[in-house]
Amino acid sequence: MKKIKKLIGGKRLNRSYGGDAFIITILTIFGLFFAYPLVFAINNAFKPLNEIFLFPPRLFVERPTMNNFQDLFILMSKSWVTFSRYIFNTVFITVVGTVGLIIFASMGAFVVSKYKFPGAKIFFQGVIITLMFQGYVTQIPNYLIMASLGWVDTFLSVVIPAFAMPIGFFLLKQFIDTIPDTLLEAAKVDGAKEFRIFLYIILPMIKPAWLTVMIFSVQNLWNARASVFIYSEQLKTLPYALGQIIMGGVARAGVGAAVSLFIMIVPLVMFIFAQSNILQTMASSGIKE
Repeated sequence: MKKIKKLIGGKRLNRSYGGDAFIITILTIFGLFFAYPLVFAINNAFKPLNEIFLFPPRLFVERPTMNNFQDLFILMSKSWVTFSRYIFNTVFITVVGTVGLIIFASMGAFVVSKYKFPGAKIFFQGVIITLMFQGYVTQIPNYLIMASLGWVDTFLSVVIPAFAMPIGFFLLKQFIDTIPDTLLEAAKVDGAKEFRIFLYIILPMIKPAWLTVMIFSVQNLWNARASVFIYSEQLKTLPYALGQIIMGGVARAGVGAAVSLFIMIVPLVMFIFAQSNILQTMASSGIKE
């Protein structure tokens, strides 16, 4: 029992140590269950071909090798567009799209949440309705809009739509609703203007929300192939280029495993680092009236 108490940092999860042990056991089982695909993908990237095709498949690699990654870089080096160019395209789209989403969505959410104007509720209901539609449904309208603006085959066709991610606006607006109006009124009495209130009060207080939005945006944009709007090979993203490599058949199964690890590592690292900030800020913020 002392070990259990030490494990949970002296905090009681239940009224009894038996209840604490039961909760920890259940959480551990679920944690292992959800970690299994991640551990399998990581081990698969270091397996030789003969271990990849074993049946039943094995979770852990027996003879780890770096040949899959070496073959991947050899194949990428043979492309007439350099590997660094694909990385730059993906990083540029991800960074600009995520920063733009946080800025525009938080500003829009602040106005809709704290300023009453005609049509505010209808506008927000329209945002909620858009949450029901998958991206595949809106691809044709999006393409027609991008074509009419002359943005097809440019980064704008991917970056600008990322600024209007509905789930980002929704989460930020709901979080701003929890900020008391009296706090903003006190800031106005002290002489603060709207932009100063937004920059120095709203943004720090909604840090958990925009960190969550950042995770969603990075995951969405990092994995975006952008093949619907971008045709030039020198503007294509890394997931598209890697996806073309693994279409070589069974012989490239090892390369495909390395590609899967390479694509998922960035969103995974972002989530690990942002998760601690989210939990810490969630616990210490949220002023209530």
